[in-house]
Amino acid sequence: MQNQRGSRRTGGVSSGTSDEDIARADATRDRMLREDEAVRAESAASRDWHYDEALDNEYWHKQGPGPQVMSADTLQGDNVLNNADENLGEITDIMIDVPTGRVAYAVLSVGGILGIGDKLFAIPWHALTLDTENKCFRLDVPKERLKEAPGFDKDDWPTMADQRWAQEVHSFYNARPYWY
Repeated sequence: MQNQRGSRRTGGVSSGTSDEDIARADATRDRMLREDEAVRAESAASRDWHYDEALDNEYWHKQGPGPQVMSADTLQGDNVLNNADENLGEITDIMIDVPTGRVAYAVLSVGGILGIGDKLFAIPWHALTLDTENKCFRLDVPKERLKEAPGFDKDDWPTMADQRWAQEVHSFYNARPYWY
């Protein structure tokens, strides 16, 4: 799968990795897919739903910033500001947890010029707040603290389906994990 910047990503494994690394990543992915059977069963059970008008009305009449459903493309390129109005970077990718259909992370690009020399951060979706007035996202993290965040290089993406990595990232941002 090609991303917008032309580099190739396969399940979080960057191109140029060894066959052994790819095999290990494939084995990890396959194990996690097997472990997701409970999620698939829950998803199948959710198709046997019964209409609840109160819940339906609560969702559709909830007031919040912006539309409830948006194209991921409209969010890519949005700036991310902290509460001190410092520009932290911009959203380059939106990562989906395929088995659950939930947005897992927004990838934040920081620094660099025209994508060269930038550092990337997986920001838990629940750590971001849409600011429709300023047409940006808000992240409650001081700029100096972001330098301590677990980050990665555009050519060396982490395995985002790795439980330890995901827990570390969510813990750093004090965000509710998307898999809960």
